[in-house]
Amino acid sequence: MSWRRGGGDGGVARRWVLLLCVGSFGLGLLFTNRMWTLPEASEVPIPNERRQKEAELAAGDCNLGKVQGKRDYNDMLHISDTHHDVQTLDKTIANLETELSAVRSLQYSFLNGSPVSEEYKASESTGRRKYLMVIGINTAFSSRKRRDSIRNTWMPQGEKRKKLVEKGIIIRFVIGHSAISGGIVDRAIEAEDRKHGDFLRLDHVEGYLELSGKTKTYFATAVALWDANFYVKVDDDVHVNIVTLGNILSKHVLKPRVYIGCMKSGPVLSDKDVRYYEPEHWKFGDAGNKYFRHATGQLYAISKDLATYISINKHVLHKYINEDVSLGAWLIGLDAEHIDDRRLCCGTPPDCEWKAQAGNTCAASFDWKCSGICNSVQNIWGVHNRCAEGEKVLLTASF
Repeated sequence: MSWRRGGGDGGVARRWVLLLCVGSFGLGLLFTNRMWTLPEASEVPIPNERRQKEAELAAGDCNLGKVQGKRDYNDMLHISDTHHDVQTLDKTIANLETELSAVRSLQYSFLNGSPVSEEYKASESTGRRKYLMVIGINTAFSSRKRRDSIRNTWMPQGEKRKKLVEKGIIIRFVIGHSAISGGIVDRAIEAEDRKHGDFLRLDHVEGYLELSGKTKTYFATAVALWDANFYVKVDDDVHVNIVTLGNILSKHVLKPRVYIGCMKSGPVLSDKDVRYYEPEHWKFGDAGNKYFRHATGQLYAISKDLATYISINKHVLHKYINEDVSLGAWLIGLDAEHIDDRRLCCGTPPDCEWKAQAGNTCAASFDWKCSGICNSVQNIWGVHNRCAEGEKVLLTASF
């Protein structure tokens, strides 16, 4: 077909061609607008595997708090278990160090010819026995007459002392050795011990200025040899009523860390010409200050936990010149209960006698002006006759 400008019978005018194009374009637009709309992304079909994973993720989001709570609880349990493990380890280490101290004490006894206590031998064969208290009487090489005066008054001898052990009470004179080990004074103590069997020998050099060190060694040795609730230190010029002392301590058996005595707070003496001069007085503040509260040195008792603490840390515990101050310093920073009981520091007659008649028997008696019984070798007899609780009380007592 041919194109022509005019409108003849055999041709199509150009304007009709243009109209057809415009019409076709309009019909195309109309058809396009009626096409289906594409679905949203959320409506697109998801394969089964992918749908399952997303469902699991959604469920995880819903239970996030629950899972987190469970994790936190498990973490708390883990921390608790760890804390318990640390405590158990600390206790195990403490027990091992105590046993090591016992071995060293026994080794010292064997090397120096000192007899090992029969109670200790028996306890090792059947497991360590539990005692109420160990009473250590601090004594010196020159104090043979004092020791004999105690043996003849308040300290039972022979079978009576063995029966006291059955009641849970150990009593020993506590002494170290001379600067020249094996010298004449050491041999004299060994002979006395063979006769009476009532010494606890320490790995310690005796000396008046070494009382703080002797106290540390006593507690470390005693807690290693005997498993007791309390460890008592008493001077060899003090009168003691053993049953009364045991009754006082028995009331505090369930307390783990107790320090029992007659608590005081004396002045810190900075004058080197007076008795009980404190060379390190400057550590306690200005002149005229007083010491912290601590038990007077004539008699005091500490519980097993505190004795064990001293045993484990004896190499780093500072020694002041005064032994009672040293012990107070070792314990002042601990979570320990200080118990002030005035029955542990009664005066000599008539004081202790009046109190006994009133039914308030004293556990310990001495003269404050002498820091013990004045001229104790002779005067302890009078104290014993007038203030003692009686032998029958001792034999029938139970703790």
